Amino acid sequence: MHTGLTSGIHDRRKQLRMTQDELAEKVGITPQTVSTAELGKKALRPENIIRICSALEVSTDYLLLGKVNGHDHSVLSAKISDLFPAQYRHLEDIVNSFLAALGEKNTQGR
Repeated sequence: MHTGLTSGIHDRRKQLRMTQDELAEKVGITPQTVSTAELGKKALRPENIIRICSALEVSTDYLLLGKVNGHDHSVLSAKISDLFPAQYRHLEDIVNSFLAALGEKNTQGR
């Protein structure tokens, strides 16, 4: 989980395997604006935050607060609904393994 807007933009962009140039082009801003935003050197205009969220397929709540909301769920749900049945079962196995690993990690950390 990220700790704020700057790491949220960077982390999500990397997760999507998107360069700063690609994000800038999608949003309609300069790559330097993306860079300064990720470094926390300059505040973004509210309209640019909204466009960045759209390009990164996350809610403003996620980017600004690190919280998942209904929009974030619906984006993921739409992606899952496009899977073929075998792909869906494979994803289910991945999620179950991930949750089991989290459970083991939480148990070990206590």
